[in-house]
Amino acid sequence: QVDVAAMVQLFGYVDVTDTGFIVAVLSIAFNPLFWNVVARWEHKTRALSQVFGSPHAACYCLGAAILVLNCVRSHCFTEAMKSQPKVESWDCHWTYYSGLAISAVGTLFVISSFLALGFTGTFLGDYFGILMEEKVTSFPFSVLDNPMYWGSTAIYLGWSLMHASPAGLLLTAVVAISYTIAVLYEG
Repeated sequence: QVDVAAMVQLFGYVDVTDTGFIVAVLSIAFNPLFWNVVARWEHKTRALSQVFGSPHAACYCLGAAILVLNCVRSHCFTEAMKSQPKVESWDCHWTYYSGLAISAVGTLFVISSFLALGFTGTFLGDYFGILMEEKVTSFPFSVLDNPMYWGSTAIYLGWSLMHASPAGLLLTAVVAISYTIAVLYEG
């Protein structure tokens, strides 16, 4: 038997009908859907490569669009957290520094993934026909699969803890679910 009292208490702090919260959920869900649909469309049609004159130019443009969308998502996430109540008992040094440490580990995974893959490897170059010479198995890929996704999720988790935000924790769960679906779709 599962004790759901903690979840009920957590949801008592979150207004899921708040416009900012809904916008954050939509932006979180939209991003991986967008890049997967566009990348598969490019792979089938080569339309972006034709429009931009080369697969590299098209991949860089998609990468730029993904980066902008990620900034929008992070902004929406932060605004949704700020508009919802904090848990006062979490608003302490221990929780803040735990969140900071989790965010730091997430940042390590994201940056090291980017450095291992490069720009085109990170931003779906394989769908544009830009293939790496061999599969990357060095850190962080030697530690876990999809370190960019899970590092990003850890950043949001840490950010939520730093802000003592139940809404942030719920949105982090949405991030994790969105990335889980993306991994299944990409696989």
